[in-house]
Amino acid sequence: MRFLFLSIFTFIILTSQAQYFLYWNDEFDQAEINSANWTHEIGASGWGNNELQYYTNSPNNSFIENGLLKIRAKNEPIFNSQYSSARMISKGKFEFRYGRIEARIKVPMGQGLWPAFWLLGANISEVSWPACGEVDIMEHIGNEYQNYGTFHFDSLGHRYHGGSYGLDPTLFHQYAFVWTPTTMTWLVDNNPYYSVNITNGIGNKEEFHLPFFILLNIAVGGDWPGSPSTSTIFPAEMQIDYIRVYKDNSELGLAENQESLVNVSPNPAGTIIKVQSLNSAIIKGITITSSSGQTIGTRAINLLGEIDVADLLPGLYFITCIDESDRPYSTRFIKE
Repeated sequence: MRFLFLSIFTFIILTSQAQYFLYWNDEFDQAEINSANWTHEIGASGWGNNELQYYTNSPNNSFIENGLLKIRAKNEPIFNSQYSSARMISKGKFEFRYGRIEARIKVPMGQGLWPAFWLLGANISEVSWPACGEVDIMEHIGNEYQNYGTFHFDSLGHRYHGGSYGLDPTLFHQYAFVWTPTTMTWLVDNNPYYSVNITNGIGNKEEFHLPFFILLNIAVGGDWPGSPSTSTIFPAEMQIDYIRVYKDNSELGLAENQESLVNVSPNPAGTIIKVQSLNSAIIKGITITSSSGQTIGTRAINLLGEIDVADLLPGLYFITCIDESDRPYSTRFIKE
């Protein structure tokens, strides 16, 4: 879980206008791709762009190695396609509205290659594209030393706007997107380079006030990058160190006065935490929820105000305490 806890606290300190806290993450530090977070899309339909690859769920095209998710495009005949690759999505497993999403990524260069880190509206099955909305956080094509950040939407037909940022894509960079009810901002290595106003769905942008899911893929060929050439090197590999989603207190429903009434220590926690009411209320029940909103369950509290959290995986959790008057108090803690 490379740099995770330092990153959390650094981000909290550096963000002055909103108190962001880690909401969801995948550090890709397990032996295999986490099926609780990701699904593979499979097939070769051109994907709306006349692309040439066939997406698989094979470990030859997507796998974890040395704490990195690797998506690999290969020059190999498969069904009716010349190239194989992978496209991973979080649809139905993790979807979010508003917050900051960031990933540390490096991508391959080469004519016809099209790696991407992006978002699609979770209602795409109901309203189709582009009415669902699309946010491209990182797109790179061919041999360009540019990252493209773009959003697509439906305003009497397909429309899109965006910006670009010059860089060496073969080095690791942090690609981020900050999304609030009023603005969307694209950043590379914490340098903002494009922003747009979405207040109250202005300019037919109402789709950007609904949940989105995450996508990671390498496309090969297509209308934008063109086809690979004899100089394109295969296999071509995109490497992802982590993906993290942050939200602020207002989105999590944790008001400052609510949090001030209960304390968890130590925080970050080990195997045992002590939960203490700061207004002398007697705590009679405790529920723990994961950062993705899954209820972990209720926990027994002993006479010392302690509960056992040894079974929890590392990450951010929310704890709700009920006092003798059935009033709830919520706060959060990090499990190391």
